[in-house]
Amino acid sequence: MVTINEIINNADIEQFLPEKRVAVFNITWQAYEQILNALGENRAARIHYYQGVLEIMTPLEAHESSSENIGILIHILTEELNLNIKSLASTTLKIPNKKAGAEPDKCYYIKNEPAVRGQTVNLEIDPSPDLVLEVDITHTDINKKQLYQDIQVPEFWRYNGKKITIYVLNQNEYQESETSLNFTILTKAMIYEFISQCRNNGETQAKREFRSKLREILNN
Repeated sequence: MVTINEIINNADIEQFLPEKRVAVFNITWQAYEQILNALGENRAARIHYYQGVLEIMTPLEAHESSSENIGILIHILTEELNLNIKSLASTTLKIPNKKAGAEPDKCYYIKNEPAVRGQTVNLEIDPSPDLVLEVDITHTDINKKQLYQDIQVPEFWRYNGKKITIYVLNQNEYQESETSLNFTILTKAMIYEFISQCRNNGETQAKREFRSKLREILNN
């Protein structure tokens, strides 16, 4: 028998979770496509599929805050470095012959932005995004490193709520890197500092200080 206290305690725990996840195994590509069509595009949940594993994830506050803060940092970098960018957020990326489908937290065209400017991206004919960001604070059953490697995304950032890992594609395989392929000026320490300042000082102050630091580096 479930008591009122148990219901309240479970609700409290759920309130502070960074994300909710449900994984289903042995799903065909056709079933994955049918699920995408049935759920439509106007939803909070994000769906990943890789080699028969389907995961539905609903981001909550801690997840969304981390994703947005890193996204802000990326946009400031492109502005200060005078780089064009096409942002796709959690647009569905699909490669049927790899049995890989993803709705990342953030994805961007930077180097290849001119190739997809003003059009709907189709990965069967267009290049993959230059940079993908995934926030995975809780356990995921999807091998995202392998998934984005198969999609041939040149740079993949993964943040687990404490640590950010940068993967760079080298001869069709990901190698962990201390530096960004798209932003050679950027260090991991700068990312951590920006996230910390967003939490402690607010986003406006964090943005102001990050821009100032970038300009100081660029002017030296």
